[in-house]
Amino acid sequence: MAGVQTAVALREKGFAGTITLIGAEPHQPYDRPPLSKAVLLGTAEGSAFDVDFEALGVELRLGCEVLGVRTADRVLDTEAGPVPYDVLVLATGAEPLRLPGTEGVPGVHLLRTLDDAERLRPVLARQHDVVVVGAGWIGAEFTTAAREAGCAVTVVEAAERPLAGALPAEVAAPMAAWYADSGAVLRTGTRVERVEPGAVVLDDGTRVPAGAVVVGIGARPATAWLTGSGIALGAHGEVLADDRLRTSAPDVYAVGDCASFPSGRYGERLLIHHWDNALQGPRTVAAGILGEITARYDPVPYFWSEQFGRFVQYAGHHPGADTLLWRGDPAGPAWSACWLREGRLAALLAVGRPRDLAQGRRLIEAGTPMDASLLADPARPLKAATA
Repeated sequence: MAGVQTAVALREKGFAGTITLIGAEPHQPYDRPPLSKAVLLGTAEGSAFDVDFEALGVELRLGCEVLGVRTADRVLDTEAGPVPYDVLVLATGAEPLRLPGTEGVPGVHLLRTLDDAERLRPVLARQHDVVVVGAGWIGAEFTTAAREAGCAVTVVEAAERPLAGALPAEVAAPMAAWYADSGAVLRTGTRVERVEPGAVVLDDGTRVPAGAVVVGIGARPATAWLTGSGIALGAHGEVLADDRLRTSAPDVYAVGDCASFPSGRYGERLLIHHWDNALQGPRTVAAGILGEITARYDPVPYFWSEQFGRFVQYAGHHPGADTLLWRGDPAGPAWSACWLREGRLAALLAVGRPRDLAQGRRLIEAGTPMDASLLADPARPLKAATA
């Protein structure tokens, strides 16, 4: 997404120079969200972007792995040979974390790429018993698809609740019931000891039948190839970009899942592994390449997830918020959680309340003071709950 959108944005802004898009995968560039839904369930063959690269004058070099970069020489080293550049944009995304001890073990799957989805499609079609490791966003989405396909699913989560890394306990707690409602078994506070043929052994000795194991325990920026390049990386291996998405090397930009940037709105550096960031960031990169004077890159983070028959949306960034307010009953089908910081909306999670999300996102962007007592009334539009 980030690489393709950068190329598109450059052409839209009138850039007439050569654009080369290099990717390690052999497939036409594709969108990722359908992989855990339509592609996985076999209701869509693929999710290639509807972009005419030839008409745009963008050269695609597919199935070409990049090995390193020599910034002093302005040369990218690839398995097909060196590629010189005037400007380089890093949009390598993130790669899923593997479960230790499962490298090369048959029947253990990740879900990040089109090939991953293609390998998992027959697993669902044959209605295997499936163990999902990790109750994060991808674990929930895969569990939803697997239950829809008729698989028996056990979800193993090391933390005490789903989405422990993303949401506080009181907000994530109601979501645990969604698994049982779907017919999946959720085991929290539990780790995988080892994977055996046909089974997963848990740390309490329990053996869970498993025709397949799907690992969704997080992702890290795909930046190992930058080691020794001189391009500054952060604690999570992400490229440290500035507020115009420039890296520490001249004429090298970084965008999407592989890069963090300083947020003036939240007063900290953000590393956002979500689709919307890969859509928004390229406009800033394209403007920078063309020498345009632009605003700092400081978006309101946004993402969504379709899981267990619910549309879950999140906008903002809640660490540092001082007040949590509910709109609606979290045991019900539609509710929102709002985080306030110094009387202003910092973040919002909306379950089945898309209007809350749309209005809340604008209120976060504007930094509008809110009236907490009005905000807590689910019948009142968010935009009418201002101070």
